[in-house]
Amino acid sequence: MADKVLVVDDDKTILTMLHKALKGNGIDTDLAISGEAGLELLTQNTYDLVLLDINMRGIDGFGVIQKMRSMGLTTPVMVVSGRKEDQDALHGLELGADDYIFKPFNPVTLVAKVKALIRRSRSTSPQGTSNIITAGPFKYNTTTLRFYKNDEEIPLSAKENSMIKLFIDNVDHIFSKDMIYSVIWGETIIDENAIMVYINRLRQKIEDDPSTPKYLLTVRGLGYRFTVGSDSDN
Repeated sequence: MADKVLVVDDDKTILTMLHKALKGNGIDTDLAISGEAGLELLTQNTYDLVLLDINMRGIDGFGVIQKMRSMGLTTPVMVVSGRKEDQDALHGLELGADDYIFKPFNPVTLVAKVKALIRRSRSTSPQGTSNIITAGPFKYNTTTLRFYKNDEEIPLSAKENSMIKLFIDNVDHIFSKDMIYSVIWGETIIDENAIMVYINRLRQKIEDDPSTPKYLLTVRGLGYRFTVGSDSDN
């Protein structure tokens, strides 16, 4: 079955171009001319990825991301932005986006990034019975890709999911930023601040007090460590 992407942009020319680029690479698309229309389609269909413009009339891309995540939708989101400021891209990541690309872009590059993000968001676990990883109050189901704290599910975006899987698989292991880039983003080049954005997002979700983390720790000068102990370096 072909991958299916929802493209949300209020520029009909961009919508047509993205549709042709994705369709030409075997990816099915639904098109939405506004944030409101995109959210309506998200309530009716399941997608492998949402390709989302930021600067739209009505509900903009930031609003769409916020609504998606509040609905519990963990569908990967790639922001397509005409805004060149890094803070806009990082704000999108903070809200729950998984990657971004700036206009103007090469359609070949965009399709490659779309395929890579869809591939990374999928489970590499073998089919069969559920495999539960447990660490302290946390559980991760490698079959369903669901994460729990004290048996209560914590919704995660695609990259948050990949990151928590990396940490829970390697409790007390220190990961440098370069190591996290290699595992989570592969060959993608991304702003260094993005790692801190995702760390902060995970802390908001898993820590009792995100300002004083006890599970996802900063090891100064080295990187980050996930632990179920009570000590903290940050």
